[in-house]
Amino acid sequence: MELPGPMPRRADRVPMARRKSRAGILIVAIGAVMVIVYAAVFKTLMGVDAQDHSWIGAIYWTITTMSTLGYGDITFTSDAGRLFSLLVLLSGVVYMLVLLPFFVIQYVVTPWLDRRRTARTPRKVPAQMRDHVLLVGSDAVTQAFAARAERSQVPAVLVVEDPVEAGLLHDQGRQVVVGPLDSAQTYRSAGADRARMVASMLSDTANTNVAFTVRQVCGDVPVAVTASKPVSVDVLSLAGSDHVLELGAVLGREMAGRVLGTTGRVHRIGSFGDTLIAEAAVRGTSLVGKSLGEATMGLRSCVRILAIMRKGRLRPLKPELPITEQTVLILAGEAAELAAYDEQFQVLEQSEDPVIILGGGRVGRSASRELTAQGVPNTIVELLSDRVENSYSALEGTASYTVVAGDAADQRILRRAGLENASAVLVTPRDDDLNVYLTLFCRRLRPELQVVSRATYERNVATLYRAGADGVLSYATIGATDLWNHAGLSHRVLVAEGNELFLVPRPNSLVRRSVRDTEVHRRTGCHIVAVAGDDGTLSYDTESIPSAPGKLLLLGDRHAERRFRETYLRRRRRGRRVTTSR
Repeated sequence: MELPGPMPRRADRVPMARRKSRAGILIVAIGAVMVIVYAAVFKTLMGVDAQDHSWIGAIYWTITTMSTLGYGDITFTSDAGRLFSLLVLLSGVVYMLVLLPFFVIQYVVTPWLDRRRTARTPRKVPAQMRDHVLLVGSDAVTQAFAARAERSQVPAVLVVEDPVEAGLLHDQGRQVVVGPLDSAQTYRSAGADRARMVASMLSDTANTNVAFTVRQVCGDVPVAVTASKPVSVDVLSLAGSDHVLELGAVLGREMAGRVLGTTGRVHRIGSFGDTLIAEAAVRGTSLVGKSLGEATMGLRSCVRILAIMRKGRLRPLKPELPITEQTVLILAGEAAELAAYDEQFQVLEQSEDPVIILGGGRVGRSASRELTAQGVPNTIVELLSDRVENSYSALEGTASYTVVAGDAADQRILRRAGLENASAVLVTPRDDDLNVYLTLFCRRLRPELQVVSRATYERNVATLYRAGADGVLSYATIGATDLWNHAGLSHRVLVAEGNELFLVPRPNSLVRRSVRDTEVHRRTGCHIVAVAGDDGTLSYDTESIPSAPGKLLLLGDRHAERRFRETYLRRRRRGRRVTTSR
């Protein structure tokens, strides 16, 4: 499902309503001017025909002619008068059949439909609902979370202020509660005291008010909010927020974490229990040229290869699969095991090549800080160089960054920034159209370069991959994944936009099948990559799915997850319901 952008709030609709009012007044004024002018011309032409009519008679004739009624009781005898009648008739057809219906639809039909939609929008959740997640506001993050909750059959309720917006969301199948966001009664009606978590994705000031209001209703419900400015973190915590997510900073760090570098070292991207999930590029290592089977046999540690990716796409885990320079391994293991992998394959005598960051906004600056902390030299290309801080005093003594002022779409600027010697490019602007352009531009300049791009809307993710991005990350997915994990739901690790590692209950129909069962992937698109215990820790000592209670670790996109749940999990739930009813 494509995620729409944030809907306008009530304050934003005031200018829109004013514009509609002006348009309606203009339509009425045009009609009145037409009637007065035509009536005046009518009286003049009737004088030529030696007929005398009052102003009431002139207006009567004008309106009946414009509306095509034409009773015929008042007519012209001259050709000039008849031509004028045709003009009045044709202009009346245009006015009556085009402008007036538009006026009626905008000011009669649409408000009536909005009132009907508003009347059936819920004002409260059912009394028996509990352990649900309240999502305050409607933007890309909350709707991504709501879509994920729908797939996982986790109750999620959107709390919005505008009744029309609530009606639209309700028509889309979302659970909605409408009410003022700064009213304690709204959250009482939404069952905040029974909720698993309250998450607010509004502005920093609005999130502060929401946190205070929720705390007035319930003092122990977890409250998660987003912050656009670092200075807001402490204020939001004082207001009662348990978890403050700086989306810009997190997205920058995640993008920096996807830079694979040129030395083959592992990059941690998440964890399940005590098991760490990491990715490692094989470029420049001794693994290049080997098959997957040979690489697996040559591992000295207990690190497990969960998946293989090339250019952001999964490849089947077949022993004969060749490992090329573009291969990225998704690894699982404990910290000591990943360190042993580094010791075996990392090219220590080679230093990391620099990274170019296109855009010096919050995301770009956060990515630069993360790379600098890792000792990776980086260069920020920013048109407005004053946006970028001049120094990182907290990171003194580590690799530094440089700033190149200019347009990132200019080949000369990129070459001045060191594109020829870079290992990767991070595309961080907010404009998806610009990001598609920059991704394609960098890919054409250096085909072997790693390109990690940012997306704002999910609909542009596939386009960015087609443009040549090796990895894509977005606000919506990063925010929704963070909130999902913070809510204590089934843990997830984002590998790349469109590919996630997630846990599901172990279906009985898959017991004793191979972990590498291709039938599951053929039917659903999900890869079974490991078996996990109840605590989420991965098991390495099994190649088949045991009958003991536990979970499966799957890798796939949202469509594959939906198909897996419909194929294997909902069937089990239906069976349980039948057994219970008997």
